[in-house]
Amino acid sequence: MAAPHIMILGIGCILYRDEGFGVHVVERLNRCYRFADNVSVVDGGVLGVNLLGYLSSADRLIVIDCVRNGGKPGDLVRLEHHQLPERIRAKNSLHQVDFLEALTLCQALEKMPETVVIGVEPEDIETLSTELTQTLKARVEPVIDLVLEELSRLGYPACPKSDVQTDIAREGCDCRNLFE
Repeated sequence: MAAPHIMILGIGCILYRDEGFGVHVVERLNRCYRFADNVSVVDGGVLGVNLLGYLSSADRLIVIDCVRNGGKPGDLVRLEHHQLPERIRAKNSLHQVDFLEALTLCQALEKMPETVVIGVEPEDIETLSTELTQTLKARVEPVIDLVLEELSRLGYPACPKSDVQTDIAREGCDCRNLFE
């Protein structure tokens, strides 16, 4: 039996501060970790329905995004498969609506991946800037920890890249807990 295809998908628009949170997280994951051959890390940006081909190829899907959940900025949110339709509709983001439509189409095609959304309550999704707010910058590593926990729970833990110390020095990669 083949290993399940696990996809880690970061979504959001990096042009609007915290809206790009998911993309920033997957960039950091790609820079700092190696994954099993059956695990893919995808920058989904704002592709929405155009992600259908990717989504339908996954058996398990870990989505990273900012999620308006009525909490305070920086609050972490973990939504399981059965919680998605009702919770995502409240996001008020076009890419989120398109993403939900893509998941719905996967279900219609009977290719629906088991999905978990790991999100964070945004502070600012209106200001044009590619930089996250300080509040959400501080949540990148905790979200990475949650993603790594999900992978371990599924039996496919990630490994730190051996050249991470070079990346830390050169690019400011903050990959804490890698060498403990």
